[in-house]
Amino acid sequence: MITPLMPYPAALLMTKETRVLVVADLHIGWEIALSEKGIHVPTQMPKLLQKLKTLISSYKPKILLIIGDVKHTVATAEISEWHDVPDFFTEFKAYVKEIHLIRGNHDGNLDPLLPEGIKTLPSSGTIIEDVGFFHGHRWPSPALLKCKTLVMGHVHPVVGFRDPAGFRITKQVWVKANCNKEQLTRILLEKNKIKIENNPQETLLKHYGIKPKTFQLFIMPSFNEYLGGKPLNEKNSNEEVKSEKIVGPILRSDAIDLENAEIYLLDGTFLGTLSQLKALA
Repeated sequence: MITPLMPYPAALLMTKETRVLVVADLHIGWEIALSEKGIHVPTQMPKLLQKLKTLISSYKPKILLIIGDVKHTVATAEISEWHDVPDFFTEFKAYVKEIHLIRGNHDGNLDPLLPEGIKTLPSSGTIIEDVGFFHGHRWPSPALLKCKTLVMGHVHPVVGFRDPAGFRITKQVWVKANCNKEQLTRILLEKNKIKIENNPQETLLKHYGIKPKTFQLFIMPSFNEYLGGKPLNEKNSNEEVKSEKIVGPILRSDAIDLENAEIYLLDGTFLGTLSQLKALA
């Protein structure tokens, strides 16, 4: 069972054998993007580290799983990241037995920054018990369809609210969406260039030895609370443009019912469905 750790943007997966603390989108070094715009703030890495230490102390996981975007720059690594990323993991290794990283779209040239003993995983995802994890900027592997639940990051989900005076605020949220199992199976097989014979389920069984079980997708809020994001409930009359602005290929597919997705604040408050929240954007 995977459980959000309210009021933190983190989750805990408990199995018979282990406990896994799951976070997404640290974006260590995001301050660089601000400095390029003339806004100078000190590194926030120590705050991220302290927040993780608090969670480790409270829940005592064996594994820390980061589902993508450890650092902020995309293809390379800036000077400050060469300091902050190694320092972050070197210090954190003393608090948890294993650290696993799923590669995100911001994790180019990440390997030279990591100390020994950190396990890196492909962006197509990994499976722990009955939960499949992937970053979200690419399609997950069809192998993840054996899981009932998928969990992704990448989106930095927030919703926007506007009061009668016109002031607008945004809040980080969790997103829980239903999946069309058959449609998702068909799409992932096609994206992996596997010819569908008879039906998607039989083809998946033939090539991967599994039957599709996926029925829900969770989108995690970013662990770095300073990142912000594009409000999911922002209105746009042009459906084609709107589709292009949705982050992540799986969310742009017909297999995910994003309009009727349930939206929760970090403290667990249920806000309604995404379609209902568009009236408050």
